Amino acid sequence: MSDDFELDTDDLKRRMDGAMANLRTEFASLRTGRASASMLEPVMVDAYGSMTPINQVGTVNVPEPRMVTVNVWDKSLVGKVEKAIRESGLGINPQLNGTIIMLPIPELNEERRRDLTKVAGQYAESARVSIRNVRRDGMDQIKKAKADGMSEDDQKLWESEVQDLTDAMIKAVDEALETKQAEIMQV
Repeated sequence: MSDDFELDTDDLKRRMDGAMANLRTEFASLRTGRASASMLEPVMVDAYGSMTPINQVGTVNVPEPRMVTVNVWDKSLVGKVEKAIRESGLGINPQLNGTIIMLPIPELNEERRRDLTKVAGQYAESARVSIRNVRRDGMDQIKKAKADGMSEDDQKLWESEVQDLTDAMIKAVDEALETKQAEIMQV
């Protein structure tokens, strides 16, 4: 019957890894008081009639620890890039210097650091939810195979494997969150 049931654990792992990769991207966009080019990744600019990532309209550099610069390639887009940065919610005040937009990164105060750790926690929770959804999909496949005649021993074996994978990924999320929160709170 279904002795040949084979759960695609590689697919489950790949989907869980996707949740982790998304979490890392979200963490990179959180400002920690140090300049980072990745903090501008979520910023989209209204360029040429469509929303375009900021790194496709200019060069993002970090010339010093507390400064990010954006060298806009098309002079006509400088105002739009500046507006996109102002409205991004990053809390950075852009300064214009020709086609170069300078973004001085201010020190974070204690209250802002606490807020950022809460945001990091929300990102981590959404990653955990994604991982649990992948786990549920795997468990549903196992239940369907059980209904098709899989033995109870095989069912337990597969469920254990899916649970072990889930536990490992949730642990990785928790570790990433701890690291990010420590980085945010560091003065």
